[in-house]
Amino acid sequence: MPDHNTHFEASGGGVVLTNAILLYRRDAPRNINSYGATRRDAPAFASIHAVGHDDEGQPSIGAGAPLTRAHLRQWTEALGRTVLPEILPANVLVAHPDMLAWWIPAQVRSAYFALSGPPAGLKALSERTILPVPYPAHLFVATRSGLGVYAIPTDERPTADTELLHSPVLNVYVDGRLCWGNIPQPKSPTIASIPEFERAVFDSWSTHPNTGQELTVTGKGGLVRLWDDLAARRAVRFPVRRLRPFRGQQTSRAASAEPMTVGMLIASARR
Repeated sequence: MPDHNTHFEASGGGVVLTNAILLYRRDAPRNINSYGATRRDAPAFASIHAVGHDDEGQPSIGAGAPLTRAHLRQWTEALGRTVLPEILPANVLVAHPDMLAWWIPAQVRSAYFALSGPPAGLKALSERTILPVPYPAHLFVATRSGLGVYAIPTDERPTADTELLHSPVLNVYVDGRLCWGNIPQPKSPTIASIPEFERAVFDSWSTHPNTGQELTVTGKGGLVRLWDDLAARRAVRFPVRRLRPFRGQQTSRAASAEPMTVGMLIASARR
């Protein structure tokens, strides 16, 4: 087989490049998964190769052999030793080194509003203010790339079949992602970081609705006037019936797609 040359710079501590793994897939075109994301077929074959070095120390990949389950077990066990066992709180649904999912019940809590260019006629949110408002039950899915925030229709632990709703939080994009702005982001999705993620959602200033959020609620006035009404009358229960089903990306295709469930969301987040 031909040589595959690569460049490698040790990072200190005597690190030496000794092996390489090559992944092969069937030469298939890109396809669209059920959530509108493009992907290629999963690798169909993997091989492991010894790495040799020339007189100048430059590495090259030699002939390979099929990657075995024994190799995979060895590395899985090594990785597992770096993950400390934790007792999971009752509200955690998924705990994985690359993803954490949990829910919180509906509750009244302080909200921070500092609307830029507020519409005329607001009763409570025309100026910068902190007021108690009701929130629906929420689902959070944290990964290494960000945080997904979604409302859920009932005030109980969700199952895989629970349908998701758009979150009414102004700092959440229409696709469910939190707009971090200048909010410090936790380094990894761990049990210990749950309070940090929740503070980022609920203890940050809401300045304006994000683009497309008029698609997330029913009724007149949109999200800003809904929050203004709830704050002005000191409501204690959020009108969940006003929230539209979450269908993924807001495209013409998504408008006719079935509502996304917790199970569908978790499966798509693993990809």
